[in-house]
Formats: sequence, C-alpha cells, structure tokens
Amino acid sequence: MPETLRRAVSVALESVMDPETGLSLPAMGLIYDTQIRGAEVEVTMTTTTRGCPLTGLLSTGVEHALLSVPGIRTARVNLTWDPPWDVSRMRA
Repeated sequence: MPETLRRAVSVALESVMDPETGLSLPAMGLIYDTQIRGAEVEVTMTTTTRGCPLTGLLSTGVEHALLSVPGIRTARVNLTWDPPWDVSRMRA
C-alpha cells in the first residue's frame, strides 16, 4: 500500500499545472519534497519568483489534488524560496 499511495500522490501532483507554461508543477521543478505519513501528506514547494501572483492558486491546487487521493485525509503545503527556483530545475 505505501508504494501505491506514493504513486497516487505523484500522479496527483502531476495533475497540477502552471497556467502560464502548461507544464505540471513537478515538471517545472517547483515541488521540492513530498513526505507521506499514514494518511497525511506534506509537500514543500516553491514558485518561480517570490512575488508570483499565482502562489495561492498553485498551493491550493496542490492541496486539492492531494486530498483527492484515496487514503489521504490531511494535506499540508509548505512554501519556500530557499533554494530559489531557476530554469535548471525544470525536467521538461
């Protein structure tokens, strides 16, 4: 079950798109860490800039995607700008 849950969380994160680029947040390199503890998942993420006007939309999108995963009851999104994002983090 834990590996199945990890895959489901990964798929959920891939569904959250950056509206400006049309790429998923993981493809953009915006997801820094994902921790799953039982029915709780915690994601540490960033945005392309500290003043990104889409920060709220993106973090809410991540939270909703995670809560759509069967078995996840709590989702927490931590925003960080350390290390700062740059294009070398993109995998697309």
